[in-house]
Amino acid sequence: MYITSSTLRTVAWSALALSTARAQYIIDNLSFGQKGGEPISPNLRAIPHFNVKGDGWDPEILSDRVMLTPPWPGNRRGAIWSEDPLHHKGDWSAELHFRASGMERGGGNLQLWYTKESQKNDVPASLYTAPKFDGLVLVVDQYEGRGGSVRGFLNDGNMDIKAHTDPDTLAFGQCSYAYRNLGRLSVISLKQANGVFEVKIDGNPCFSTNKVKLPEDYYFGITASSAENPDSFEVHKFLVSTTNAYTREEPKRQQPPANTHEQQKTNQQQRQPNTNSDPNIPQMLEDVFAASIKSQQDQFADLHNRVQIINHRVNDMYDLLEKLVREQDERYNHMMGRMVPMHDQVSAVMRNVEKVERTTMETLRDLESKDFKDMLNQVHDAIERSHNALGTSMPLAMAAVVGKERPSMTTFLFIAVAVQIMVFGAYKVYKKRRNSGPKKFL
Repeated sequence: MYITSSTLRTVAWSALALSTARAQYIIDNLSFGQKGGEPISPNLRAIPHFNVKGDGWDPEILSDRVMLTPPWPGNRRGAIWSEDPLHHKGDWSAELHFRASGMERGGGNLQLWYTKESQKNDVPASLYTAPKFDGLVLVVDQYEGRGGSVRGFLNDGNMDIKAHTDPDTLAFGQCSYAYRNLGRLSVISLKQANGVFEVKIDGNPCFSTNKVKLPEDYYFGITASSAENPDSFEVHKFLVSTTNAYTREEPKRQQPPANTHEQQKTNQQQRQPNTNSDPNIPQMLEDVFAASIKSQQDQFADLHNRVQIINHRVNDMYDLLEKLVREQDERYNHMMGRMVPMHDQVSAVMRNVEKVERTTMETLRDLESKDFKDMLNQVHDAIERSHNALGTSMPLAMAAVVGKERPSMTTFLFIAVAVQIMVFGAYKVYKKRRNSGPKKFL
């Protein structure tokens, strides 16, 4: 069969159009972990455009994952909620890459939320503890002891699911899935396209319905809770994508309000060319094929509009840079103002240190320059004079003490004669008693 060049060209253009129509564009401010090899957090303390919160502990943010619940202890909760809603009415999809691991009989659950109100300031909740909500929640747990299941629940904000007698019967779709201790990541994807809402697990269909259409301006959230015998839930990626390229930058992004009247006036003056322009000029254009623009006038109009849009974006970036420069200058001035007293204290300390060093150097210089031989000789002479004075005055003092306090000779002789008389008298009494006593003869 012969194929002409025009046929090949037509087939090529058709394939290119089909691939472009099916292309998926990730929405950066609703996703994390989309850039392989780069950490999901620049400082390991927070995730850009998301709020991370825990109950009983703080979820641990690592370079490639977020641990919503720890391996131990149990009864812990963690949550990740997007700061921005999904501004898109058309087709979109979301993917959650997670892993659950724990002991043999561990327990817990994981929820993927899409609700009207963000629960970033509330205590992380599961389906069975959450207040009334408006939106969708996918629950991953070990329902009815089947080893694991994925179930979908809807609420219009009027039903209190936690107060229901049997909340498990409210699921509009479910499938079995053993998610624990797989040794790999599990991927849950929900997709809304062509009027059909579909949930897949690891690329395999879980359930789908054409009776559910989720609205825009809702918030995404991921929560997990562990039981007394805990499971550790790790989230590695969360990707939200759409088929339209322009949604990579959200069209409904809210501008921060001005702080002062002067700043508002300045911004108005800076953007005066834009406000005076024709309101019919488009602020955003969708991508189109070049072949669909036939005339040169349409090509020029499309190019002109896109150049104007680029000019507006450059002006916005310039305004943002000016704001950042002002904030940095204010922060620098504030820091320098706080460093002035510290500088004075450091100067006082340095002056004291210099004074101590100067005194030490003078003392060392005196010790090295002076001769202490004369001083030692004077000390030696003083000690020798003191010794001679003591040697001269001590015998005289002792002689005076002995001469003044010694006993007299008369007293000594009187005592000696008295002692002898007493001894002689005692002998006489003894002899007399002996002679006058009775005699004993044998």
